[in-house]
Formats: sequence, structure tokens, C-alpha cells
Amino acid sequence: MNIGFVGLGVMGRPMAGHLLKGGHTLIAHQRKPIPEELAAAGAIGIASLKDLAARADVIITMVPDTPDVEQVLFGADGIAEGLSKGKIVIDMSSISPIETKEFARRIEALGCDYVDAPVSGGEVGAKAASLTIMCGAQEAVFEKVKPLFELMGKNITLVGPVGAGQTTKVANQIIVALNIEAVSEALLFASKAGADPAKVRQALMGGFAASRILEVHGERMIKRTFDPGFRIVLHQKDLNLALQSARKMGVSLPNTATAQELFNSCAAHGDGQKDHSALVTALERMASHKVA
Repeated sequence: MNIGFVGLGVMGRPMAGHLLKGGHTLIAHQRKPIPEELAAAGAIGIASLKDLAARADVIITMVPDTPDVEQVLFGADGIAEGLSKGKIVIDMSSISPIETKEFARRIEALGCDYVDAPVSGGEVGAKAASLTIMCGAQEAVFEKVKPLFELMGKNITLVGPVGAGQTTKVANQIIVALNIEAVSEALLFASKAGADPAKVRQALMGGFAASRILEVHGERMIKRTFDPGFRIVLHQKDLNLALQSARKMGVSLPNTATAQELFNSCAAHGDGQKDHSALVTALERMASHKVA
């Protein structure tokens, strides 16, 4: 296939690389020259989103937020202007489920298909082609593009119609945030009580409290390694989506709101660009005690 790819950031760059390795032609959009490793592998750089869409069979967007998706799709000289009937637009960003349905309606009105397919797994998963991909689409359209997803991920699920993928990603981010908060509280409690948090974590990893969050993020909290992985500002964005959608549905998410307040505290203290495991620092400030 000729694949147009928009968004060669931390996640998008390796994802695009896997598509190239899979034998597809990659037409990449970026304001700056495309990364050398992609250019060397045969990627074609193009400045115009309209021209990219005109040349591609499938267009993939991987950008930060809902307004960014709207801009690349429907802005001046945007993707929508270059579409013709039969093309497929896949949004792999993490954005609003509600706006996703509206974007799909507008793309489908042009005679094209739309798939929302947000991912989980971070930079590590993107590089290893082991991402979890949560899809919302018509089944026939999903089957057409599934081979592309298989080049980028391992756990690929068609959850339901358009919007279901983004809904699943928001649910994922709720679970991750609350687990980070739980691990933060547990390690802070143990440390303040005088126990060695590293040994507490080691003991808990052998019991029912064991989790990937305790394994990875618990270690980061203890070692103070908050280098950007998945940044707090991005998790704030995702929890905002959860809370906004919940309000529209009349659903209460009290613990999600608490986790968001802790992320907000981190951002207010200049930690918004740190890994989301740095949520623990908000609790540490309240306790006047560091996990160590």
C-alpha cells in the first residue's frame, strides 16, 4: 500500500519505520525534513497534507490531541482536501471519543472510511512493534487494515464501531492513573512508616498486589528516575477526556478526578514534562516525606 503518515514523534517515528520494513511505501509529512533513518529506508517526505492524502491509499495520523487531529484533517490544505472515494483514514492518536465520531462522519461523507485505533505501550512498545491497538471501525474496514496494525502491535482488538477505540483508550488511561496513584500511596506509606520501600516493592511483587505498574513505575519512584516516558501533561490530557465525557454521560469518576488533581499539582510545580510516575511527588509534598 501507499501509506501517508502524519506525526513522526516519539511514537510515530518507530511505527512508521515498521510499516516501511513491512514493504509498504511511506509518504511522510513533517514540517522539518523527515528523520534520516526513515529517509534512508525509502520514506518520501512531503510538505502538503492535501498532496499526501491524494497520493496515499491509507492515511495514518499520530498527533498529540483532539484539536491537532481536527487541524490535520480539516484545516486549510488538510487531508480532507486530498481525499477521494475509497481511501481509509486511520487516527492512532489518543483523543476525544465524542469528537472522533464527528470526524468520522465528515470523512465518511467524502466516500472514505474511518478507523480510530489509539495505542498503548509507550515508546518501548512502539520500537518493539508490540503495541496494544484498540480499534473502532466497521469490521470489513478493520480487516483491510489489520495487516498494517500487525506490523506495529501485538494485541489488536476490534472493540466496536468508530469511537469504541478511543473509549477503550480512555478507560485504559483511567486504570493506569489509578494504579500509579495506588502504588504511590503504598510506597509513601511504607517509607514514612520506616520500611525500606525497595524491599516492600520486592515483597509485594510476589503477592496479589503485583502489577506492571508496581514493577516499572514503583521502581522509578524509588530510584527517582522520572525521565520522560509518558509525560504527565499527556496523561492530564487523557484524564480530561475521561472527565469531560463522564460529565456528558452523567457518570461520576471520583478517583479519576483525584488522580487528575495530583497530576495538576505536579504540573503546577514544574513537573509536567516528567514521566507520569512522578505523580508520587504530589503526595510527597503533602506528607513532607520522600519515598527513598
